[in-house]
Amino acid sequence: MNATVFILLGSNQSQPLLQLQFALESIDNSIAAIVNASSIYKTAAWGNTHQAAFFNQVIEVKTQLKPMELLDKLLLLESQMGRIRQNKWEPRIIDLDILFFNQLISNQPRLQLPHPFLQDRMFTLVPLNEIAPKWIHPKLGLTINDLMHLCTDPLKVEKI
Repeated sequence: MNATVFILLGSNQSQPLLQLQFALESIDNSIAAIVNASSIYKTAAWGNTHQAAFFNQVIEVKTQLKPMELLDKLLLLESQMGRIRQNKWEPRIIDLDILFFNQLISNQPRLQLPHPFLQDRMFTLVPLNEIAPKWIHPKLGLTINDLMHLCTDPLKVEKI
């Protein structure tokens, strides 16, 4: 199986742009082939707003890995880059979220697909719309472009 997967990368610590670049190179070299990448966007922190702004990017990859195998490799990369998970919505060196894995719908405790909050967050939808505006959300039946226009998230997403 050669799956199409969309991954959101985010960072707001330790030179975030360098962290995104390192994560991109690591994913492409040892996890999955990157076939498309959005621009990088800057957005005020979502959820816990008392922290530095985040830099986000969405990539499209092709992989032979199964969803849980991909998740484990991404979590290992986060750990190798210095991420320590303590509190929800905390500052982080790197955050790697699987948004879509083909059109798979999964409600496993460790991996919900599609990502359960992507339609609520402009920092996810704007870069995703840049590279996959016609991708259809398998649960909602709407394109990414439609979801972006319906989203009520007020945070400004600035292309850098």
